[in-house]
Amino acid sequence: MQKAQAMPKSRVDTRQLATMAMLVAMAFVVMVVTRIPLMASADFLKYDPKDVVLVIGAFLFGPGAGLCMTAAVCFIEMVTVGTSGFYGFVMNLVASAAFVCPAALLYHRKRTMTGAICGLVLGAVAMTASMLLWNYIVVPIYRGWPREKVAGMLLPVFLPFNAIKASLNAALTLVLYQPVTNALRRAHLLPALPDGSLRRRINVGVLALGLLLLLSCVLLVLSLRGII
Repeated sequence: MQKAQAMPKSRVDTRQLATMAMLVAMAFVVMVVTRIPLMASADFLKYDPKDVVLVIGAFLFGPGAGLCMTAAVCFIEMVTVGTSGFYGFVMNLVASAAFVCPAALLYHRKRTMTGAICGLVLGAVAMTASMLLWNYIVVPIYRGWPREKVAGMLLPVFLPFNAIKASLNAALTLVLYQPVTNALRRAHLLPALPDGSLRRRINVGVLALGLLLLLSCVLLVLSLRGII
C-alpha cells in the first residue's frame, strides 16, 4: 500500500483547533441539557457529563489542550448559564482540570488501554481528593455558610458526590471514547489510522467494563436518592 502523503503542518493545526472547538461546544451543550442531582441530601450538587467530552479531547490532543478546553467551557458556563459567578468558575475549573489533566498526562506517557484506564483512575482520585480541600475553602465564602458546617459535610456529602461523579466520568469515557473518535475520523476531523481506515474496532472488554461501572454508579445513585 502506498504511504499517504504527509499533511502540511498548518492544515493539521487548523484541523486540531476545529476539533477542539467542536468538543468545547459539545461539552457546553451536554452541561446545559444534562444536570442531574445525585444525592437527596444535597440537591444543589448536580452532575453533568461535560468532563467526559473534555477528557476525550485531552486523550486525543494532550493535557495542555485538555486544560485549554476545560477553561473555555468553564468560562462560557460562567458568562451564560452560571449562577455562582467567579467562585463557580473556579470550582468548575478545578474539578474538571483535576480529572482531565492527570488522566491525559498518564495516558500520553503510556498510550495503551492500560494507560487509559490507569489515567482515568488517577483522574478520579485526584478530582475527589482535591475537591474536598476546595469545597472546604470556597463553599463557606460564596454560600456564606459557617466553615464548621462545611467541614461536617465533607465526608457524608462532598466525598461521595465527587467519587460518584468521577466514577461516572470514567465509565462514560470508557464507553464513548472509541465511538466518538471513530465518528471524528469519519468526519475527517481526525487523521486516518496508520492503515488508512477511518474506524477502529471497539474493544468489547473495555466496553463491558465501562458499562458495568456505569450500571454500578447508577444503582448507587438510585439507592442514595431512596428510589431503590
